[in-house]
Amino acid sequence: MLAVLVIFSSWLGVTVQVQHGQQLSPPPIPAASEHAFPSANAASSPPRNAPCFVDDVVAALREAAGNDGDLADSSLSLFGVCRASDNSSRLLLSRLAEALRRNRRAGLEVLHPAAVLVSEQDDERGAIAVTFDLPRSPLLKLNPVLLFTFESPLTGGDLDVALTGQTLQPHTQSVCLSQGTQHILLTGKPSGDSDEQKWTISIEAKSPNMRQNLKDVLIGGKSGSNIPITPLLLFSGETGPETRPAQGSSQTSFLCELRRFLENVLPQDHIKLPLLPMDSLQSLPPLALGLSSSETMLAGIINSSAPTIFSFTSWGSKSPVQHGQLALSPALLEELGQRLEQSEMQILEFISEANVDPRATERLGRLKELSAFQRKETAAGESQYCAFLLLKALQTVAHAYNMQRKLRPTRAGLDSPSGSNICGLRSLTVSFEKLLLGPQTANINNCQGSCAFPLTNGNNHAVLLNSHVESGNANERAPCCVPVAYDPLEVVDWNAEESFLSIKPDMIVKECGCR
Repeated sequence: MLAVLVIFSSWLGVTVQVQHGQQLSPPPIPAASEHAFPSANAASSPPRNAPCFVDDVVAALREAAGNDGDLADSSLSLFGVCRASDNSSRLLLSRLAEALRRNRRAGLEVLHPAAVLVSEQDDERGAIAVTFDLPRSPLLKLNPVLLFTFESPLTGGDLDVALTGQTLQPHTQSVCLSQGTQHILLTGKPSGDSDEQKWTISIEAKSPNMRQNLKDVLIGGKSGSNIPITPLLLFSGETGPETRPAQGSSQTSFLCELRRFLENVLPQDHIKLPLLPMDSLQSLPPLALGLSSSETMLAGIINSSAPTIFSFTSWGSKSPVQHGQLALSPALLEELGQRLEQSEMQILEFISEANVDPRATERLGRLKELSAFQRKETAAGESQYCAFLLLKALQTVAHAYNMQRKLRPTRAGLDSPSGSNICGLRSLTVSFEKLLLGPQTANINNCQGSCAFPLTNGNNHAVLLNSHVESGNANERAPCCVPVAYDPLEVVDWNAEESFLSIKPDMIVKECGCR
């Protein structure tokens, strides 16, 4: 999937130099062939990871440069910046990253263009045309930055591409697609706001031998296929009174940052697992998370170390159905603050010990900033709710790494011939379907191994049963290695009116024994 994002901003101050000081004129764009590839619907449906799509793009731009302002090679690959001589694209990316790190997306808002069309062009160049409509807006008078976004990073070899259009400035610009490229940065030119506009960008491989590769990337190489493309316009709201605040509040940004943090910091299992539904699991009655939530219930959840999954299956395409709020007593606020501090210290320790994405620490700091939690505050609201979710996320991460530590002696025992078959805890990761926020997987563990004498964590019944079987009564079942203690799994979700928490009991094995 390819998405289109246009950034209009008054505070970027980005200019693009044209070689020899000349404006490049585009070649004429031929008519599209009869093989057109419309988006799945005329209104351009949101991408799969909406409503975090725009927030993820903004985060990628903000994180393109390090604290020292330098662009890493991985950032150049991510945004299709050619390393050889493309100083203008490098400068554009650097200034975008600097501006977003300074402003944290303040004053930005998003519009959805009406339709997108991807089509092959009737010429020998093998070009692909991307056409999309822009709504009438005074912000079109600004200098736009056009961003093409793929749903996932590209795989494969290098591909040098030229993009041409009357609305680009300069009219022809170059990008270098490579392993890991997910975004393409282009500069557009300002225009009037009197009428709706249609932009057409022609995309062409510079090498004739790579034309089929380009077609494979953009349209899957299949003539007549439906190519769902989601265009977005992101621009600054600091340009005048006619602009509206951005769709998606700081709570939306918090939830999107929470998803990115969990993806960064949780141990990753790269084995592709079958998706399992959670609907069939037994659950205790759901507990509403809101201003009327029971203080006793909230205290129990805050002090629980059980891992949490943030399902949010009813999250809308642009923002949550309704923003969450909590009203905690001063005593419970203090308890929440203490738990947050303890969990944060523990997570920072795990991050320093494990091979974790270095952005995890920065994202944890941003989560604290977005939650705006104050331990001494008395007013109920969203900050308490976000702080509560942050605590549950940190407890989930701590549970995962503590379980890893617990399983290390078991894995060490498996390497020795004498201990390879003793009943004990083993890791078992499962993957859940239809989770928008995550984590997408859970380590529920399992018990495996022999229950030969002396029995592992055996009770009296298992001891007598084992003696009975060893006395020659082969028809009886011998003791088996089974779970004897569990942790629950907590699931936070939305319904049409509020968020709620459901507890799935007996989900995660924490102790094994012979029974």
